[in-house]
Amino acid sequence: MIEEMDLTGQLLIAMPGMGDPRFDHSVIFLCAHSDEGAMGLIANKPTTDISLTDLLEQLQIESGPSVRPMPVHFGGPVENGRGFVLHEHGYASSISTLEVSEAFSMTATLDILEDMARGEGPAQAIVALGYAGWGPGQLEAEIAQNGWLICPATRDLVFGTPDVRKWEAALTAIGVSPLTLSASAGRA
Repeated sequence: MIEEMDLTGQLLIAMPGMGDPRFDHSVIFLCAHSDEGAMGLIANKPTTDISLTDLLEQLQIESGPSVRPMPVHFGGPVENGRGFVLHEHGYASSISTLEVSEAFSMTATLDILEDMARGEGPAQAIVALGYAGWGPGQLEAEIAQNGWLICPATRDLVFGTPDVRKWEAALTAIGVSPLTLSASAGRA
């Protein structure tokens, strides 16, 4: 029996050989984790075909000159038409913001994009379409099968590290060299 754990606000680091290419070299910020399941956003996979400006245009949100150019991330394979913004704790939507931890919050309402379009949104943010989701016990089982490593989430790692370096930086943060990881899991 796996002991109960609450990984809300932590990062999951995908192990090599996971088998699902959508999660290859992923770093996932867990927005919620309980005995009912888990929900997270992939924090290191920007899409190549859509930017924040494109998204605002598609949603018919007028963007001002102070909107920051930023990519839109592939947040995960579930509901990939739905938007989520992982951001620093200092911003709160007037409608609904999930306070994940002392450093991070997540907002999934349109008003955050309207604020960002005016340059009034959070200073640090990742805009994502879709999310990663797990049913009851599913994530715990994947961790037990060496599918994921767990890393404390820091603002610098999530917002300050370039996407192409986040996977390696997260491993380094927990003292693991990417060169020592094998794609095949062993059993002692």
